[in-house]
Order: sequence, then structure tokens, then C-alpha cells
Amino acid sequence: MEKMVARGRQYLETIFTEKERDYCETRVRKSEHYAARYAAKEAFLKALGTGWRDGLAFSDIEIINDDLGKPQVFLHGEVKKFLDHHQIGQTSISISHIKEIAIAIVILEK
Repeated sequence: MEKMVARGRQYLETIFTEKERDYCETRVRKSEHYAARYAAKEAFLKALGTGWRDGLAFSDIEIINDDLGKPQVFLHGEVKKFLDHHQIGQTSISISHIKEIAIAIVILEK
């Protein structure tokens, strides 16, 4: 992830939303926070069972922490349309990270 961050903001814009970038850029170890959000987006697409295809984009999945630090998922574009079409209404997510590891779990419910 450090290499991705080093490539610059233009590259990060293809994966992360403006709010995600603003959040990660304020962190001391910003690569860890980017890695956690990347893991969450991967886990989300795996939970859908689709992977990254058919117009589904990482930037359509937004992971934002609430005031207490709990990560929440906000959906946009084709990903939101996909969930609406399949009547998936509940999304639960957990993310964690340390220096070299990021992990995420996503549960989708109708």
C-alpha cells in the first residue's frame, strides 16, 4: 500500500473517495488506513460474489468512520444499483490494521 500511496493522489482517486482520502491523509500512518479501506472494498465485492467487474468500482464503495470510530459503508453508482436490485438492505463491516496487515469482514443481509 505504501507504493500505491507514493504514486500520488491521482492514482488513489481511482480507488478511494474524496472523504476516504481526506481521512487517510490526516493519519500518521496513512498507508495503514488506506490498506484497511482497500481490504474492506475487496471483502465487500467478495461478499457480493461478483468481484471487481461489470462496472462495479472500488470508488463506489465508501468506508467512513462514524464519530465513535465505527466503520460504515456508503454505496454509490453501480454497486448501489446492484444491492438495490438484489434487495440487500443490511451491511455490516469490521476492519482492523497494524503496520503490515489489514483485514476486513463484510456481512450482507436481505
